[in-house]
Amino acid sequence: MAKPQRKGELPPGDVGTDDCLTSYTHVYSPDLLKDQVAFITGGGSGIGLRIAEIFMRHGCDTVIASRNLDRLKEAAKKLSAVSGRRCLPLRMDVRQPESIIAAVDETLRELGRIDILINNAAGNFLCPAVSLSFNAFKTVMEIDTMGTFNTSKVVYEKWFQNHGGNIVNISATLGYRGQALQVHAGSAKAANDAMTKHLAVEWGPSGVRVNTVAPGPISGTEGYRRLGGPQGEVVGDFPSIPLQRAGNKTELAHCALFLASRASTYVTGASLVADGGWWLTSANDLSMLSGYWSSEKKRDK
Repeated sequence: MAKPQRKGELPPGDVGTDDCLTSYTHVYSPDLLKDQVAFITGGGSGIGLRIAEIFMRHGCDTVIASRNLDRLKEAAKKLSAVSGRRCLPLRMDVRQPESIIAAVDETLRELGRIDILINNAAGNFLCPAVSLSFNAFKTVMEIDTMGTFNTSKVVYEKWFQNHGGNIVNISATLGYRGQALQVHAGSAKAANDAMTKHLAVEWGPSGVRVNTVAPGPISGTEGYRRLGGPQGEVVGDFPSIPLQRAGNKTELAHCALFLASRASTYVTGASLVADGGWWLTSANDLSMLSGYWSSEKKRDK
């Protein structure tokens, strides 16, 4: 028997792969970010790539930065082809301030400015705390938390301090309620949420707004696969999420677009939760998550 059609608003279109959208309907003016420049960490795939695409479809040039230059170059060609805007791919490791400095300097040479910073680089996986190595915990903290601070500090000192700008941190709701098997990522994201508030206070006088988007399950991403998202759809179509579905990358990009644009000029230090209400209602099912973690471990061997 076919499932009844859900009531309410339909989500915007998306594709599950790291390809650009085949069609797009603007929610905001196509010129919302006209001639601005966005610097996006982790921009070669997943949510970061879709943010770059949506920003470029609204008139923005972008820099996409990560460690995998080949992936970035491929993504940049796709992004420029669908948007007509410039996309500069740069190899960078958010854990290494020297590489961030080099990438920001190259951005300013090539594009002349930075208006928006999207801190999207992250690492995550399911793992019980007792099985989590010291190095694994440290690595997630270095990428998610130190990476966010490192990149924000360099961009602020190089440009935002004298010109103003917008920072949007991509977080998660993991630390809101103590999520099982996520002590590493939850701790890192909780630190980032605090960082958002602190930097919003300190850098506000320089004309810098700092905000956070906290997504729930987002389809078509590596995190979705690694954290059990597809299994959730198979067993129950996310019945514990009030909106009864996973989100998609385009929806997250629209959240980032709102916070990075003149649509939110009096918003700073805020966390925009975009998870369909999941963190309010979802059961912390330790047995299910442990079972999924165990199956992933077997599959990786």
